[in-house]
Amino acid sequence: MPRTTFLLLIGLCLACLAAGAAAADEAAADMTDSPQVNEGVVAGSGTDAAATERETMGKMSSPGFQRKIRDNAKKFEFQAEVNRLMDILIHSLYSHKDIFLRELISNASDALDKIRFLALTDKSVLREGSTAAMDIRIWADKANRQLFLRDRGIGMTQEELVKNLGTIAKSGTSAFLEQMQKGGDMNLIGQFGVGFYSVYLVADWVEVVSKAPGGKQYIWSSGADGQFTVSEDEGENEDLGRGTLIKIHLKEGEEEYADEARLKQLVTKYSEFINFPIYLQSTTEKEVPVEDETAADEKSEKEEEKSGKEDEESEKDDTEDDEGDVVDDEDEEEKKPKTVKQNVTEWDHLNDNKAIWLRKASDISEEEYNKFYKAVSKDYDDALHRIHFKAEGDVEFKALLFIPKRAPWDFYDSVQRAKPKGGPGATAAGLKLYVRRVFISDDADELLPRYLSFLRGVVDSDSL
Repeated sequence: MPRTTFLLLIGLCLACLAAGAAAADEAAADMTDSPQVNEGVVAGSGTDAAATERETMGKMSSPGFQRKIRDNAKKFEFQAEVNRLMDILIHSLYSHKDIFLRELISNASDALDKIRFLALTDKSVLREGSTAAMDIRIWADKANRQLFLRDRGIGMTQEELVKNLGTIAKSGTSAFLEQMQKGGDMNLIGQFGVGFYSVYLVADWVEVVSKAPGGKQYIWSSGADGQFTVSEDEGENEDLGRGTLIKIHLKEGEEEYADEARLKQLVTKYSEFINFPIYLQSTTEKEVPVEDETAADEKSEKEEEKSGKEDEESEKDDTEDDEGDVVDDEDEEEKKPKTVKQNVTEWDHLNDNKAIWLRKASDISEEEYNKFYKAVSKDYDDALHRIHFKAEGDVEFKALLFIPKRAPWDFYDSVQRAKPKGGPGATAAGLKLYVRRVFISDDADELLPRYLSFLRGVVDSDSL
């Protein structure tokens, strides 16, 4: 290779290296000068990282509910025990995922109890209009795999959202994890004060919009990835006035929990005796009367014609009246209004039965006892006899038991054979276990001997 050519190649390489170094310095200067979003958040969450994360999560967007990290959000790390609990729930093969709705409704009921207690001394906390309503409302968007639950309870401040849903270690979290390691039942998660996290049995993203009386409205959100964010709601959601709205994006394959019939079944099973009304939004097809402009014009023309005929008939001789009454076909047509089929959205009240076992027996009528028996037993006859009592001691509970007029059709067979554990062939027990009006289990083998399995009723305790 000629010496001149060799020197030219070396010079070209040096020029390229110099240009690359200059470009790198310029890029570094730009990154240094660029403003940072989410100041005070965890390390490594600069503008570019946050933008990439928002772009990725935004792919799961849907009307009114978008999975995203907000610009004004503060990031927090879950406390270690909570992280372990979340990991168990996310990777759990637990088959009874239904309990998540029971736990969310129980939390909503507790929040309503707290605001009702405050209202005893300060009625202004209830405010006016729809905000004063003490109820729980559930609705779903099946097409987008979304479920919503709203209560008018006490609500939470920003500090309470951080404290209650993530960072402060609770003895209940550790106690529940210990029970799970010993083979405990996840069905009892609510007894340890961590029932909210059961929502991640069916959800991959959850937002909690909450507003305490007299405070600002905040949004808590997490995908159970070890972090959560809290941000002020800057008009993204409607003003709750007071209370909490939980937005749930269901995992793929969990669409059944956005089905109206399925939700109604779960509420009726687990939360039938909650002390506050629970409403489910449902859509049904109904025939609705309709009157368009053409029909209105025709109606006015018929009225004018009719008035003209009446004037003519009034001038006729009285003898014509003896020919008998004649029914006007036009009047018959007017009696049948035009209707069209439309989808009508309504709120269905799901829990109109009361937990009468908490009252004194002397205050309950025979009619109330019979109605309650038919509700819990699905029997069409009244009970033969009942036993209503309260037990006190190391374990306190209240019980209301009924003896049916007829033995169950499979009673003698079920006494002889071993009881199957769930699945096809399992017969639902007649005795149901509740904790503070919330259904826990109907597996009554440890409460009653099998030869008394014909009994129907409830046992309710404040603690298990």
